[in-house]
Amino acid sequence: METMSEEVMWLSQITYGVLDWLATLFVFFLGLMALVVVVLFFIDVTQKKDAVRRNYPVIGRFRHMFSQLGEFFRQYFFAMDREEMPFNRAERDWVYRSSAGGDNTVAFGSTRNLTPPGTAIFANAPFPALDEEIHEVDEGVLIGPHCEKPYLAKSLINISGMSFGAISKPAVKALSQGAKLANCWMNTGEGGLSKYHLSGGCDIVFQIGTAKYGVRNPEGGLSEKKLREVAAHPEVKMFELKLAQGAKPGKGGLLPGAKITKRIADIRGIEPGHDSVSPNRHPEVGNNQQLIDFVDHIRTLTGKPVGFKTVVGDTEWLSTLCEDIVVRGVEHAPDFITIDSGDGGTGAAPMPLMDNVGLTIREALPRVIDTLEKHGLRDRIKVIASGKLITPAEVAWAYCVGADFVTSARGFMFSLGCIQALKCNKNTCPTGITTHDMRLQRGLVPEEKATKVKNFAAKIHYGVGLIAHSCGVSHPRQLERRHCRIVQSGTESIRLDKLYPPVED
Repeated sequence: METMSEEVMWLSQITYGVLDWLATLFVFFLGLMALVVVVLFFIDVTQKKDAVRRNYPVIGRFRHMFSQLGEFFRQYFFAMDREEMPFNRAERDWVYRSSAGGDNTVAFGSTRNLTPPGTAIFANAPFPALDEEIHEVDEGVLIGPHCEKPYLAKSLINISGMSFGAISKPAVKALSQGAKLANCWMNTGEGGLSKYHLSGGCDIVFQIGTAKYGVRNPEGGLSEKKLREVAAHPEVKMFELKLAQGAKPGKGGLLPGAKITKRIADIRGIEPGHDSVSPNRHPEVGNNQQLIDFVDHIRTLTGKPVGFKTVVGDTEWLSTLCEDIVVRGVEHAPDFITIDSGDGGTGAAPMPLMDNVGLTIREALPRVIDTLEKHGLRDRIKVIASGKLITPAEVAWAYCVGADFVTSARGFMFSLGCIQALKCNKNTCPTGITTHDMRLQRGLVPEEKATKVKNFAAKIHYGVGLIAHSCGVSHPRQLERRHCRIVQSGTESIRLDKLYPPVED
């Protein structure tokens, strides 16, 4: 009994000691918090930059915190599946499930509102072919028939331009390996060609931006020697001259100095640690004639197809360009034109350009197709559609309009695990895709993500194929404008070929 009493007393003493220590610690923290509040109060009432904090010291700080947290809460708790921008939860979830190789069927009915003007509705055939009657034969599309080394491409969906620097080393490696598995091409973006692009052995489209990163001379112009060195890589199949991109048409690219490591600087041919700003346009290209000359020059030096990427503000300039090409000769035409959407994305862009400049792909693509058709250049110049086309229905729409290929950047970013945190310009991307913080990059394992890249491309092919078969054709490249209807005001829809009728040569 005496032993038990001693143990009870001993435990009581320990308990009282712990409680006393916790009470002391609690008082300490209360005192520390009070001190912090006093310090913050003094800072807030004396500073002159923020009126809210000056008038409501300490409490006013919660406004900024809640504004930051609101972005998080809206995404995960308050926004409906079809409400978010630029991509809603339903679209992202479709990509996530597809990339994981999982089931992406839905139950009970569509959650999409099918009545707003502009909605695409595909016209299903009354008697679609049976599965055993469908014989898909895709011989691909030949780009650059007048080149020494033309490119035969087959994939319906390809990876759009994302520079090494704008995205991380593991992200580039995952996309390269995934593109090889998916048998699609990968666009380097304007940041030059790195060994990470080449690591997967995929087909590559080398983009030449206005700063000529990767192929620039000390003065910032085009280095013919470096261009030939890039073209010597068998993986590099085409060259894309970037005139404009959807997020910032008319404005050169910007890569913050914080994201320019020595490795990135060496690849681009610039100084590390300093903001890298590209010119608003190529100094060599100030009119249509100079554009034709520059495309010809690059094609002659490389022997490979050359085209350009742009955003359409009006097709009048394109019509003039076509007239100049016809006069010069069709062999001088660009081998392809990539049309980016005015609502395209990037890591950092001025809001006025992001929101209000450039036609969206919905309006631009049919106008470009018709302009080329009018001048008899549709077969000569291939058209690549880019801009928020990340689901089978959106890709199928582009093929109905007349595109030869579709490219996507953000769709493949979602396949890598992007959660639309909207931190691309902060170097704090939580998924490791757009950051050069080694700790954050650690979460992105290229070998694992490469499979998801392949799965996403495969699901796009499968989904677009479903739509094509439902419309009564055996392959998506056989889709025509008559297979798609566009909802007008009052919920009525009109066939694409009536909305954009065939043009006469």
